[in-house]
Amino acid sequence: MHLLRQYLHRVFYTDTRALSFMRIWVASVLLLDIGIRATDLEAHYSNMGVLPLHVLHANAWNQFFFSFHALSGLWQFQLVLFVIAGLSAICLLLGYHTRWATFISWILLLSVQNRNPLITQSGDSLLRMLLFWGMFLPWHRHYSVDARRSLTSETNPHYLSVASAAYLLQVAWVYVFTALLKSGPDWTTDGTALYYALSLDQILMPGGRILYQFPELMKFLTHATYFLELWLPFILLIPWRTTWFRMLFIGAIIGLHIGISLSLFVGLFYLISISAVIGLLPTPVMDTVDRYLRTGYKRVHKRWARAGKGLRSPLEIDVQLKWNSPRWASGFPLRYLREGVVLVALILALWWNLSTLGKPYFQIPAQMQWAALVPRLDQNWSMFAPNVFKDDGWYVLEGFTNNNRKVDLNQQGKEPDTVKPASVMSLFKNDRWRKYSENYLFVPNEYMRPYYCFYLMRRWNESHPKPEQINELNVIYMKEFTLPDYKTAPIKREVLCNCKP
Repeated sequence: MHLLRQYLHRVFYTDTRALSFMRIWVASVLLLDIGIRATDLEAHYSNMGVLPLHVLHANAWNQFFFSFHALSGLWQFQLVLFVIAGLSAICLLLGYHTRWATFISWILLLSVQNRNPLITQSGDSLLRMLLFWGMFLPWHRHYSVDARRSLTSETNPHYLSVASAAYLLQVAWVYVFTALLKSGPDWTTDGTALYYALSLDQILMPGGRILYQFPELMKFLTHATYFLELWLPFILLIPWRTTWFRMLFIGAIIGLHIGISLSLFVGLFYLISISAVIGLLPTPVMDTVDRYLRTGYKRVHKRWARAGKGLRSPLEIDVQLKWNSPRWASGFPLRYLREGVVLVALILALWWNLSTLGKPYFQIPAQMQWAALVPRLDQNWSMFAPNVFKDDGWYVLEGFTNNNRKVDLNQQGKEPDTVKPASVMSLFKNDRWRKYSENYLFVPNEYMRPYYCFYLMRRWNESHPKPEQINELNVIYMKEFTLPDYKTAPIKREVLCNCKP
């Protein structure tokens, strides 16, 4: 029993200072996410946008989901919820009433994701899981307003619980299941996955254009990525030299996601993934970080004292090892009840991941799925799996004006043509719109096509005089299929939707 306890502590402990750093990072990413989403309040979350409430409930709703954002189709109502979400994210960033801020941020994130599932990606799943586990982690103990107000001191920053184990396992299995789902020859034998990914002009970044010129390097990096995702997470379970192995894992994962962000347009996914590993920083590293923070804080405080003539420094953030134990978790029975809830959530989340492998014996019974779907413990890490898409292309939004002109709404009203834009990626306002355009292509999502078409027509006509307004719009996809050896099939012109007022 002693050896088991020692193993669990060495493998699954977290440093509460690292968790606090993760809190700050997660809150910052959450604020970015809220800001990006807020630029499309009407388009993505109102009845005047691309997914009205009646269409959502008829085609893209799960009976076990809930959403405050689905209570009204007015963009003004959405604005109120976004303001609340932004304020709670700021409180989370500052560590002010951290438990409540985490809960409110989590439940509003679920709500907005459920409101429009057509614009979500894997990073959204990871962000909501970090907030979920964060509700049970002591990430308020340092660098926070809560820590400053605390009256108790903490001498040991090591923290071990079911929640710390769940958090570590969550980070690890993201990559393991990603690799297991990449079962196609692009990844396992041919090594062509990166070649095909960088052939997708919709997500190609400048770094990817450079890398695309080196086929052998792309083949090596494909195999290296697959190997890293499948096997590297297991070093987190090694009970000796944990500091060295954790830093190896953290460094490799951060390097992987920085490389991805320079090559492919993935929105906030790389920032979310980096924030996920920050909480794994080991104690020796955090001792060094904390020492530098203390030194820097003292210097700033002394300069303020000289310049501010006795005024209190605005940077007086307590970096002492202090914490405040939440009242709801201080009692012995409540603490074990909390651990039991986390354990059940961990089992459900792992079970759901196993069910994505497609094996009948891993499937969650239908009568139990609600337990995972209500808190959105459901996850699917099938990024570029089982193979990378070979279909690429770009949109031409061909409008016909009242003065008998043709205009391309995607090119600021220029004459429509079939020439590929210099940067297809630049046609998208942000990654939410890119993901929406990807889902727009799939046959099961045909129901969404007219609403996007009419939304574009309305927005164009509202900003143009009568002669320049359009009376018909074709949403055209110029389909380009990628072939091996830097070749492509002939481009096909597909009219996905035609609409008239």
